[in-house]
Amino acid sequence: MKSWPLLGIAIVQTILFLAHWFLYCTWIDFGWPLGHTGVLALRIALAALSLLFLFSSALAYRFTNPAVSLLYRLSSLWLGLLNFLFFGAILLWLADLILRLALPAPRELALRPWLGSILLAAAVALSLYGLIHARILRVRRVSVTLERLPASWRGRTALVVSDMHLGHVNGARFAMRVARMAHRLNPDVLFLPGDLFDGMRVEPSVITAPLLELRPPQGIFFVTGNHEYIGDAEQYLAGLRQNGVRVLSDEQVDVDGLQVIGVDYRTSTHPIALRQFLQGLDLAHGQASVVLQHVPNRLPIVEQAGASLMLCGHTHGGQMLPFNWITRRAFGKFTYGLQRFGMLQVLTSSGVGTWGPPMRVGAHSEVVLLTFA
Repeated sequence: MKSWPLLGIAIVQTILFLAHWFLYCTWIDFGWPLGHTGVLALRIALAALSLLFLFSSALAYRFTNPAVSLLYRLSSLWLGLLNFLFFGAILLWLADLILRLALPAPRELALRPWLGSILLAAAVALSLYGLIHARILRVRRVSVTLERLPASWRGRTALVVSDMHLGHVNGARFAMRVARMAHRLNPDVLFLPGDLFDGMRVEPSVITAPLLELRPPQGIFFVTGNHEYIGDAEQYLAGLRQNGVRVLSDEQVDVDGLQVIGVDYRTSTHPIALRQFLQGLDLAHGQASVVLQHVPNRLPIVEQAGASLMLCGHTHGGQMLPFNWITRRAFGKFTYGLQRFGMLQVLTSSGVGTWGPPMRVGAHSEVVLLTFA
């Protein structure tokens, strides 16, 4: 294994350990008193939980069975709860600082366990809300007008389904829910702009079977996202090709006059390679074009190449607090929705699945029904 993945794992594990240590210190200061045995049990439990997510991820990367799936799901749930507990603990220390200035010491100390209990309950409530909210799938309807659009495409619809993250959390049942929704919407074409798979070890043909039974008239088109390359990308892609999906890896295809271009995730991370590929297509002088690219970045390159519309995912709309703010800092207005960059229109979906915590707070789970006008 290369040194960079090992360094990344070490950094993530260190962050997780420090977060759990911070929770331990907060509980000792603000929680209801524990005896010696209780304190020892709390230390052991939090130390074990700090290792759980990466340990279960390593197992899920190599194995697929009910026990591994259950462990990975439990670790993902804990990761989501940890997020709210951690930031709740920060708020707790800030509230305590204010109370120290406002109240005499005896009263402030007496309030500490009650404050801790309130924020613990709030973290649990937010986690439950996020868990339920993530399972509510919405249809977002968007109309887009493209110059040089072939007459045959006016009024047609495309369903954009990004970031399903099929794996140990979102399995075949989840794929069935999305497939039923797609069947009701009856699109002319289905676009899958990356992260269809979570990167864990699964049987691609089995887990995607409900979705790939769809037969839109103009076909199904897929490009890779970063999570396809976490796992066995070739196995994923072979499973899709065997079921009639057109996998576009730096390719351009003519779909009844509409130019559909698929950018492989690895190409999108290298500006020079991306520019060479797109400029060689001469998009500015042809019919309207749709670029499938997982991440809404490299926009100047795509716009200069003459593309009409770019379909993306990746951001999850931030998925949950406080990462919504972080994502906005990284991608600006292109984090979500239909935006314009010069002559290029960019549609970024918040995606239909989740990664890590199976929760959404501040962002919806969605598919996008795109109508060409």
